Amino acid sequence: MTFKGIVTVIRVPFLILALILGILGSAVAWYESIRYGSPFNIWYAILATFGLLIAHAAVNIFNDYFDARSGLDYKTSRTPFSGGSGAVPSGLLTIQQSLWLGIACFVLLVPIAVFFIMKTGWMLLPLLVLAMLLIVFYTPLILKMGYPEWSPGLGLGILPVMGAYFVHTGEYTLTAFIASMPSYFLVHNLLLLNEFPDVEADMTVNRRTLPIVIGKKRAAYFFSLYTILVYIWVVWAVTYHHMPVFTLLSLLTLPIAVHVIKGSFRYDDMEIFLDAMKKNVLLILLTQALIAAGYILGGILLD
Repeated sequence: MTFKGIVTVIRVPFLILALILGILGSAVAWYESIRYGSPFNIWYAILATFGLLIAHAAVNIFNDYFDARSGLDYKTSRTPFSGGSGAVPSGLLTIQQSLWLGIACFVLLVPIAVFFIMKTGWMLLPLLVLAMLLIVFYTPLILKMGYPEWSPGLGLGILPVMGAYFVHTGEYTLTAFIASMPSYFLVHNLLLLNEFPDVEADMTVNRRTLPIVIGKKRAAYFFSLYTILVYIWVVWAVTYHHMPVFTLLSLLTLPIAVHVIKGSFRYDDMEIFLDAMKKNVLLILLTQALIAAGYILGGILLD
């Protein structure tokens, strides 16, 4: 096992998503602490975000492990955004080493989970168990169920934001759930768009992603709908005072969203489609970062 292999299989640049999710959940908790006097602890925010980074690394590692074990990684044409890390096929790690590395991530998460359960209550446990099940069963099981994209939307969207919020307040609230829904739509779409180039290879291992089940064109319409829902959700939430008005900053990413939607229908032109995939990553990260900034600005003005 080499350091380069570890960095490759973890896919460090992809961990920016987990960082932003941790900041978003913490920002919601901090905003509510200013508005309603609910608890907030900056050290809990840092530790929870660190835990999210490890959990996201585990997602990437187990995905590579199962793909290498099934032989998919040896059939896929990798892009910067899809097809796995390539750590095992390139010889940087063995399949067994990737498994042990994923298990090591879970071991690191245990004391963090125990600490927060002891500090904030046992109601955190169901969320953690669900997150663990999604990590372990996503590649070998959920990807073969016909509509797997909901899983990353939940496991790398709603749950991280709700968990990062819960460690401060010890409760799940409607406002925290509402704040997490744009992350659901966006992360759902991150996986959906990245599945397009892998359709042929995925079919050889009986995966049933949306581009396979309903075809790429219909999947592009589905992708477009979920992208539009992000902005509809934010406007609705601000209108009914569920999110601070400054979260409307996320609307600044609309021009990027339009470009990505157009590109999602150009799946037969890989140069154009790769540009759409690249801008989709920017869209996902920037939109969530602006929502988090909206909560922080809202809290500053309330303080």
